[in-house]
Amino acid sequence: MDSAAARHTGGQSGTGHAGGSAFASVSQAAPAAVSPAKPRRAVTAIHPPRGPRAERARPAVRPGRVRRGRGAAPLLAADALAAAVTAATVTALPGSPLPAQAAAPAAVLLAAAGAALQAGGGLYRPRLAPSALLELPALAGRAAALWCGAAAVLAAAAPERALGWNALLTAVCLHVVLACAGRGLVHQVWRRSAVRHPVSTLVVGPGDGAGAVAAALHGRPEYGLRPVGIADPAAPADGEGGPLPVLATHEDVRRAVIQNSVRCAVFTRPPEADERTAALVRLFHDHGCRLWLADPAGTAKVTGMRVAQPADQLWGHAVQPLLPRPARPLERSAKRIIDSLLAALALLAAAPVMGACALAVRLSDGPGVIFRQERVGLYGRSFTLLKFRTLRADEHESATRWTVAGDRRMSPVGSFLRKSSLDELPQLWNVVRGDMSLVGPRPERPFFVAKFAAVHPGYEARHRMPVGITGLAQINGLRGDTSIEDRARFDNHYIDTWSLWQDLWILARTAASFFRFRLGGS
Repeated sequence: MDSAAARHTGGQSGTGHAGGSAFASVSQAAPAAVSPAKPRRAVTAIHPPRGPRAERARPAVRPGRVRRGRGAAPLLAADALAAAVTAATVTALPGSPLPAQAAAPAAVLLAAAGAALQAGGGLYRPRLAPSALLELPALAGRAAALWCGAAAVLAAAAPERALGWNALLTAVCLHVVLACAGRGLVHQVWRRSAVRHPVSTLVVGPGDGAGAVAAALHGRPEYGLRPVGIADPAAPADGEGGPLPVLATHEDVRRAVIQNSVRCAVFTRPPEADERTAALVRLFHDHGCRLWLADPAGTAKVTGMRVAQPADQLWGHAVQPLLPRPARPLERSAKRIIDSLLAALALLAAAPVMGACALAVRLSDGPGVIFRQERVGLYGRSFTLLKFRTLRADEHESATRWTVAGDRRMSPVGSFLRKSSLDELPQLWNVVRGDMSLVGPRPERPFFVAKFAAVHPGYEARHRMPVGITGLAQINGLRGDTSIEDRARFDNHYIDTWSLWQDLWILARTAASFFRFRLGGS
């Protein structure tokens, strides 16, 4: 139940690095000279954040959602309209086997079935260079399958109303023409919108490959992606990326994403190539960014990824969307509701115990029953964590001292509260307020978050889920002065495999050992 972290070996006490950590806004890229050998590159100015709030800027969008982009809704509307108009036209043909009153139901059924076929073929997946003509073979095949299926169903249900070959051929051709025209119009609108309103983009990858992709994005505004930096976890902290800054640490990338409202990230090699790059996938996804994989070398082979069809490209580089797991918003909302209800009930049930604890602290250690401390929560945002005071210490010491276990200044009351984890009960109010969850990674102080994130790449990824009173690491004994690497691994495994049932299981395990005395804590 107490804050569990790890022994650590080295690490910097801060997160700032020259050239990348102080992102706030990016000016419009000024075009540089264009050489015959490669596209134009950007000269980008980076300005430092203004005021202390820049460090704690909130994500511009909710997790798993992109605020602006090429959504599937316009294409769905175009396809549905094509199916509906085709159905109405077939019904109006002389000698049509379909009665006029069947036009509306037929249009709805055909639109739904057509949308399902298009989705199955990947025709609603995001694309950088969409083209209705390139989609024409897929559209024709699915239109033929749709109308042949409809004709077969009609013939089986009412043989006297079977569609003739002329009507069937007319329906297929008309449907293809309308769908292609509608999609072409949508793509044209998208291209114009992309040029007028490009989104800030980070290119992720090493060396010349990332530079080539960034230059292509800047030189071709129709893609709608404006490069503002290159994220290269393998680069030195003071690396230079030519016209664009190089972001070498996870913290630098996180600040750039938040403060520059980055909405897209283009990887130049498979994210699973190394642990640090894989951690960036989590960061981008949890900040609502759309992810792409480009292949500037033409040799990348990705396994386990869904590939967009028909093929897509970025100025000659093969490119495909990286499609992460759904965010499961309904389950996340259910988690928040369950947390609020259980925490409120627990506060009521524990009120007598909390009153006794407060009285004991007041009589033993004097005024100041509640201890308040800054902790890092969801997406790196800070909040004030509440605990019963177990030791009198100055503010700086409590923020930078790893553990107070065994401190002689601790009274018997404070020692009892820490060993029994009763000092954590005020955090139920943090749960009711929404600062925390009942189950999640334990929150840590900003000083140690900076240290651990510099040493362990997966540590920062813990903040993509609400922090909790207890978690998978705690029920496995990772409390107090234990391994930070093990803690981060358990926390990330919990997030990757999260479910409501797992939360209930962790709560049950925690309740069974809640009043057991344990050594250590923070």
